[in-house]
Amino acid sequence: MALRAAVSANHQVGMGLAVKAFCSSFSSLPFSLPQSTTENPPPAESSTNLFVCGLNKRTTSEGLRNAFAKYGEVVHAKVVIDHASKVDSDHASKISKGFGFVKYATIQDAESGMKGMDGQYLDGWVIFVEYARPRAPFPQ
Repeated sequence: MALRAAVSANHQVGMGLAVKAFCSSFSSLPFSLPQSTTENPPPAESSTNLFVCGLNKRTTSEGLRNAFAKYGEVVHAKVVIDHASKVDSDHASKISKGFGFVKYATIQDAESGMKGMDGQYLDGWVIFVEYARPRAPFPQ
């Protein structure tokens, strides 16, 4: 019945108000919903190594290096590939996992590269750049 009233209200006052009215009926539940207790990890410390995510599946390590070289001396650039992916008949390389790493010669170059490339387009996709965090130690 409430759904039918919400649908008819949708035609009269617009979709947003109908959805809001329908969802507000759940605010009087006899229990409280669980609260999220996850915290954001602390920001990574400045380093010469950058983590790049949001990469196009076709981005190569060489393309990553060329894009970041505008901002300083790139020592190493690596796109992490998915070894389990199928190889396309048109391409001789494996498909990217969508992230990679860029290592600069100095922290100043890394900062410049991070500020210059974060939120920019690379191969048609928006990429995000931050300082790389050290890998957690493997359990014994």
